[in-house]
Amino acid sequence: MFQKVVIIGNGIAGVTAARHIRKFSNKEILIISAESEYFFSRTALMYIYMGHMKFEHTQPYENHFWKKNNIQLLQAFVENVDVSNKKLTTQTGEEISYDQLILATGSQTAFRGWEGENLNGVQGLVNKQDLELLEKNTKHIHKAVIIGGGLIGVELAEMLHTRNIDVTMLIRESGFWGNVLPKQDAQFISRHIEKHGIEILKETELDKIIEDKNNQVTSILTKEGKQIKCDFVGICTGVQPKIKFLKNSGIETNRGILVNKYLETNIKDVYAIGDCAELREPSSQRRSIEAVWYVGRMMGETLAQSICDNPTAYQPGNWFNSAKFFDIEYQTYGSVLAYAEDDIGDFYWEDPKHEKAIHIQFAKADETFLGINTFEIRMRHEVIDQFLSRQIKVSEVISRLKTANFDKEFSRKYENQIQTSFNETYSNSKVT
Repeated sequence: MFQKVVIIGNGIAGVTAARHIRKFSNKEILIISAESEYFFSRTALMYIYMGHMKFEHTQPYENHFWKKNNIQLLQAFVENVDVSNKKLTTQTGEEISYDQLILATGSQTAFRGWEGENLNGVQGLVNKQDLELLEKNTKHIHKAVIIGGGLIGVELAEMLHTRNIDVTMLIRESGFWGNVLPKQDAQFISRHIEKHGIEILKETELDKIIEDKNNQVTSILTKEGKQIKCDFVGICTGVQPKIKFLKNSGIETNRGILVNKYLETNIKDVYAIGDCAELREPSSQRRSIEAVWYVGRMMGETLAQSICDNPTAYQPGNWFNSAKFFDIEYQTYGSVLAYAEDDIGDFYWEDPKHEKAIHIQFAKADETFLGINTFEIRMRHEVIDQFLSRQIKVSEVISRLKTANFDKEFSRKYENQIQTSFNETYSNSKVT
C-alpha cells in the first residue's frame, strides 16, 4: 500500500513539493487549503485589483492538471494536528490520516496591537481573502493611509493609486524600506514613489486608529500627534508564519515552525517548508525565516527528495530577490546591508536622470564582491550568482558588467559611466 503524504497549504512551497514527489514516486498525495481550491500566483493578486487580469488567469496549471498527476485537492481548514495518531481534524470535523505531513501554511499580516486595528476598513494584504476584503473596503473611498513600507506596502499604494484614491504612507525610517535598503537606495525609491503622487511621511509612527460610532475607521493619529483623516488603513508592517493551529500539537515552534537542515520538525514524519518554516541553524548571511517565493520553491524541491528516500539538506545558496516599485524594477543579489559596517566597502551609482541606480558592497580587506542592488537595471541571475560563488574582486565585477547585464540598452549607455565613477571614487589605488 502506498504511503500517504498530506500537505497543508497550496502555495508555491506546498505545490512544488507535491509536483516533485509525484515525479519521483507513486505516493498518495493530498493538498489541503482553506484559502482557495486551486494553486494560484500570489504575486498576481495586485493585477486582479488593478483590472489587468481575472483570478482564473493567475492559475499556472489547468484544472485537469491535478487529476492527470493524481494529486488530490481538498478545500478545508485544518483545526487540529494529532501527531501521536498521525491524524488531522478539519473545522467541519472531518478526520484525515497521513503517513508523512508537510506543513506549508504560509504567512499572514503581522498586526502590532495598535488601538483600532480591528476596525472596519483596516486590513492587511497577503491572501485571496484579503483581496476580496480590499474590494469591499475601498469602494467609494477617497483617502487611504498605509502603515509601513516594504514590498506589500508599495504594491498596495500602487493598487489604490490606480483607482484615484489619495494615499499617504507612514514609515519609521528616513527613506522607504530603510531597514532593508541602504540610505541612498531608500531615498532613490522614496523619490520615485513620491513622483507618482504618493505622500510619504518619513520617521513617523502610528499611535492609534480612530473610529466613528459605526466602528468604521475615520482617521489615524501618529505618535507625533498628527491626525490624518482617512477611510481606509492598510497594515503593511510585515508578515508572520501562520501556525496558531499548531499550539497544542507538540510540534516545536518559535516565530515559525522549527526545522533542521533537512526541513524536519521535532516530530518524526512531520516537515515544514516555505514562509512558515524557521531554520534552527540558518546559513551565514541568511535569515531563519525567509518569506520569499523562490525560497518556498527551493524548499519544496529539496524536501521532495527526502520524502522520496533521497535525504537532501536544504542549501539556499546566494541570496536573491526581485520586485517592482511602480515603474522601477529592483533586483538584489548577495548581501547589501542597510547599515554597512566599517569593514565593508560601499559603491553607489545613479544615472544623471535619476532613473537607474546600482549599489555594490564588498569586503575592504580583500576586495571580495559581497552583493549588489540594481534599480531599473536587469542583471543575469546566473552570472551574478557565479560572481558571488567564485568570490571575485569588486573591480572585476565592475569591469564585467557588460556580461552580467540583461538589458542591452543599459549596456550601451551606462557601463562606461559606472566604470568611470568607480575609478574616480577609488582613484588609482587599491579599493581599500
